[in-house]
Amino acid sequence: MWKVLLVEDETFVRESVKEIIRWEEMGFTLAGEASNGMEALPMIKDNPPDLVLCDIVMPQMDGLELLQETRKAGIASKFVMLTCIGDFESMRRAMEYGASNYILKLSMSVKDLRETLVKVSAELSAKPSPTEHSARLAVVAKEKITHPEVNKIIDYIEQNYDQDITLKSLARYVMMGENYVSALFKKKTGETLIHYLHRTRIEKAIEYLTTTDLPVNRICQNVGFMNDNYFIKIFKRMTGMTPSHYRMKQ
Repeated sequence: MWKVLLVEDETFVRESVKEIIRWEEMGFTLAGEASNGMEALPMIKDNPPDLVLCDIVMPQMDGLELLQETRKAGIASKFVMLTCIGDFESMRRAMEYGASNYILKLSMSVKDLRETLVKVSAELSAKPSPTEHSARLAVVAKEKITHPEVNKIIDYIEQNYDQDITLKSLARYVMMGENYVSALFKKKTGETLIHYLHRTRIEKAIEYLTTTDLPVNRICQNVGFMNDNYFIKIFKRMTGMTPSHYRMKQ
């Protein structure tokens, strides 16, 4: 079953969407609901859904902001936007940010929703899950880490992932031996330093791929890889597809 998070500030619309479709028969399950983006974002980060069915106009954090923040977190959940007729600019921006489709709320029918779910189900079945699971684990892991030097390394990588980073430079940064830093980081986070660095860079690359039209070689440079072939190799290892193929699937 594909997990769905329903994000809509109007209770009547939420209840209508929940009732008009036999979700399980279509291979989906309603895993949760939220009334705005601020409420939905931690739910997405904690347990990424396969599909977010999301209103665009909401208080506190609208649907476009939620989509952007989800992509910044390296989470590749599918988004289908609920919008009002005539709001063409919001529709355009949503598709630009990587939404799969949109549905007009006022004219929404069972047929419209079923067709959209069929399309999304086919897209989900066609591609392997990218880095959203590892991204979620990273968020959880960072929250639990209390070692100051490890947190210092994590913060440094987050701020300087586009620079030339080596084990030697990180060890020097926290004034510790290379072997000790390597073992300490693995013990506290559950992954090696190089894997964490690669994953951070790939998550940033996914953000570029889904929110910009930058060519792959430029994205490669922007996230800190000096070699295009190596970037593509690591990207494919972590997501199951090349950067170009990933962009085409969005």
